[in-house]
Amino acid sequence: MIFDAARTAALELLSPPFRAVFIKTLGLTVLALVALWFGLTSLVEWLALPWLQTLLPGMPSWAGWLGGIVAAIALAFGMALLIAPVTAVIAGLFLDDIAEVVERTDYPGDPPGRAMPVLRSLVLSMRFLGVVILGNIVALLLLLVPGVNIAAFFIVNGYLLGREFFEFAAMRFRGEEEARALRRHYAGTVFFSGLLIAAFLAVPLLNLVTPLFAAAMMVHLHKAISVRERRR
Repeated sequence: MIFDAARTAALELLSPPFRAVFIKTLGLTVLALVALWFGLTSLVEWLALPWLQTLLPGMPSWAGWLGGIVAAIALAFGMALLIAPVTAVIAGLFLDDIAEVVERTDYPGDPPGRAMPVLRSLVLSMRFLGVVILGNIVALLLLLVPGVNIAAFFIVNGYLLGREFFEFAAMRFRGEEEARALRRHYAGTVFFSGLLIAAFLAVPLLNLVTPLFAAAMMVHLHKAISVRERRR
C-alpha cells in the first residue's frame, strides 16, 4: 500500500498538471529568494558594515572589501539553506491543486474532496515550514549522539512529515478530529510513508518537489486506507 502510493505519486510528478504546479512553485520561490537576497544584503550594508567600521576605526580599505566578500559568501550559503523551506511554504499554497489532480485523474468515480480555504492552506504551509525547521534542528542535535547519526534525520522527519501530510489528505474528506484518529490508528503505516517523504527531502533538487510528492502520495494512501476501512 505504501510503495504503491509512493510509486504512483512519483510517476505523476512528470505529468503536465504536476509540471504546471511545479513551475508556478519554482517561479514564486525564485522571486521570494531574490527578494530575500536584496533584503538581507541591504540589512548587512545598513547594520553590519557600519558596526564594523565603528568597532575598527582604523580598518584599512582592503579589510572592508574582504568583509564584503565574506558577507556575500555567508549570504549565499544562507540562501542555499533557505531554498527548501521557502519552497515548502510556497508549495503549501498549491497542495489542494495537486490533490484535486490526483482525485480527478485516478479516482474519477469518487466524490471530490473539499479544498481548504486560502487561510487554512497558508496555515498548513507555515506548519510544514515549522516541521521542517524543528525536525532538522532536533535531527542536528541528535547527530551529536553516538550511534544515532543520520538515522535521527529520517526518524524525526518521517514522523512529522507523515503526520502533517496524511492529515492534510484526510481532512479533504473528514473532520479534523476524525482525520487525526485515523492517522493514529494507522500510525505505523503513516510513519513509514513519512520515511519515504524524508528520503525525498534529503536529496538536493528533489527536495524542491517534496511537498508536491508528499501531497500526492498521501492522497493515494488515504484512498487505500479508506477502502480498507469500508471493507472492515
